[in-house]
Amino acid sequence: MKIKQDFPHSIREIENIWIPLADGTRLAARIWLPEDAEIKPVPAILEYLPYRKRDGTAVRDELTHPYFAGHGYASVRVDMRGNGESDGLMEDEYAPQEQADALEVIDWIATQPWCDGKLGMMGISWGGFNGLQVAALRPKPLKAIITLCSTDDRYADDIHFKGGNMLLENLGWAATMLSFSAGVPDPALVGERWREMWKHRLNNMPLLAETWLEHQHRDDYWKHGSVNENYGDIEAAVYMISGWGDSYINTIPRMMENLKCPKKALLGPWMHKYPHFAIPDPAIGFLQEALRWWDYWLKDTDTGIMDEPPCTFYLQDGLPPAPKYLERPGQWIRTHRWPMPSDNTDISKLVLGDNGLTQDGQLSNDRLIASPLTAGSLQGEYIPLWFGADFPPDQRRDDGLSLIFDSAPYDDGLDILGQPTVSVSLESSEDCGQLHVRLCDVAPSGESALITYGTLNLNLRNDPGTITPPIPGEPMDVRLCLDLIGYRLPKGHRLRIALSSASFPLVWSPKKRADLTLKAGTPTLKVPLSTADYVPMPFEPPESASPCQVETLRAGQPKRTISEDIGSGEVTITVEDDMGDIRFEDHGLRVEQRAKEVYSSHPTDATRTRADIEWIYRARRDEGEGQFAVEVTSRYHLHCDETTFYLTAEQRAFEGDNLVSEKSWQREIPRTAI
Repeated sequence: MKIKQDFPHSIREIENIWIPLADGTRLAARIWLPEDAEIKPVPAILEYLPYRKRDGTAVRDELTHPYFAGHGYASVRVDMRGNGESDGLMEDEYAPQEQADALEVIDWIATQPWCDGKLGMMGISWGGFNGLQVAALRPKPLKAIITLCSTDDRYADDIHFKGGNMLLENLGWAATMLSFSAGVPDPALVGERWREMWKHRLNNMPLLAETWLEHQHRDDYWKHGSVNENYGDIEAAVYMISGWGDSYINTIPRMMENLKCPKKALLGPWMHKYPHFAIPDPAIGFLQEALRWWDYWLKDTDTGIMDEPPCTFYLQDGLPPAPKYLERPGQWIRTHRWPMPSDNTDISKLVLGDNGLTQDGQLSNDRLIASPLTAGSLQGEYIPLWFGADFPPDQRRDDGLSLIFDSAPYDDGLDILGQPTVSVSLESSEDCGQLHVRLCDVAPSGESALITYGTLNLNLRNDPGTITPPIPGEPMDVRLCLDLIGYRLPKGHRLRIALSSASFPLVWSPKKRADLTLKAGTPTLKVPLSTADYVPMPFEPPESASPCQVETLRAGQPKRTISEDIGSGEVTITVEDDMGDIRFEDHGLRVEQRAKEVYSSHPTDATRTRADIEWIYRARRDEGEGQFAVEVTSRYHLHCDETTFYLTAEQRAFEGDNLVSEKSWQREIPRTAI
């Protein structure tokens, strides 16, 4: 990445400023401005997050926000209420209060002497969500947004549920936020009231997993904040971006099809990060591309960005399976139309038949899908996030626990672009069940690389908002869309469809093991194939502002391991998300964070599925103004029987050696849909 320092505008930074809200709450903001912005007001760009601007996002903030300021924008990074140095409490994600606060923040920014009254919002993940949600409220100053790794449907695509099955990340994220929300307000910025603010948060910490577990199908809770309830609410221009290594991809075709506002879409090879520093490469000049967007919509400068084809995709080359990729070779394409299929897409229709995946064939006899509940251990992380061994390795072990159908080798390869779909008739042995479908790339050597996948809770097979349990032995017609993908199957490789009745630890086990029967007939796989022409790299090389200076006292060591008890067959997956121990050299704040997630499953007994998660957070300053030292340990545990989830949590916080807060929760939550 090229570090750029010779900007068109000199920059002035306001390290911390308070934004007053109508209820007396003050939100903390960090602002980068052109030095003469009070004399020559400029448009503003807002990023609005709960992740602590002082340390949580400081490294990426300093790569990004000064770059925008140096090109003539006021770049504003705001911590939500109850986070960082901001007052108040945060009760949940995407709550009405969060959005109401954002509207006040926008009004405040638009009336500052350095702002010309026009504003954009940009954010990834949480910030991408609330960019869409706030745009749907139509604040007058908001003219455009860039939303990365986000969704229009909170139930379908977020970190909680997928295909109606509960993701293990539902608990993982609740545990993460229990720790993140316990972060201390920096005494160097808020003074002695930091203890009172911190204890107030600790004493009122929400048990987010309880809330999310209480809503197991798509009800009004999930509809709130889901902009697909009325796409017409959004009038600001929307640039939506994600990567094939991320989980927030299926939303893009829906929004490109349904949004009526000006819109563009970009999908690259990246994991859950901004594209100017994400892996796998190729990273792109995202900040230059963002400037073209902002200049067009906020400065009325015709940059040509809206004259280009609206959809840009990276078709990544098939590679041998690996738990981490630093680079994915491939080809860029651009298309004018959406949704697919379009004039740039064909459909390959294959039958899951007696002779594998063939264009003409049939399945003469019923076939059993009888996966142990431990199947799926090689799925990889739902959201590759912490730069560890997050990607799926060789799938042959999980393929062996699945019902598989292979194609003949493709002598010329295939360019796949879109959402493959599987249409089958099934029976379940129980009044519950899960269907998991993986599409794999099988090399001549036998290695099996995951291309894309889908999962479905058969209780919600017809409608994610309506619980319809399977009737044992009664056939069900099921159509399952796999995740959107752009992939170049190498010459001589085969396609493989793998059907399983469990996928752990991607999703929580059904209430009891439910084997499935694939009914005879013509079960079908449809694969969308790109016919678009390749284009040269359409973006400039990545640039950024100067990185912040940090001292690494202990490097992070993320890790993922699988173990199996041969006697019982129980499989345990352990994920260690370790962010190391760092000190910010400009203000001396030292932060250490690490987590350990342990997920266990038994091959036949669904009541033995469990999850244990521990987060450790330490922060301190040893010299200068605002010295302090704190430590917080946060734990979550979940297990179940056929009727009930048993959820426990605890949090202990210390200042030095003194225990300042100790809180525990025990909840029993009925199983309704999962």
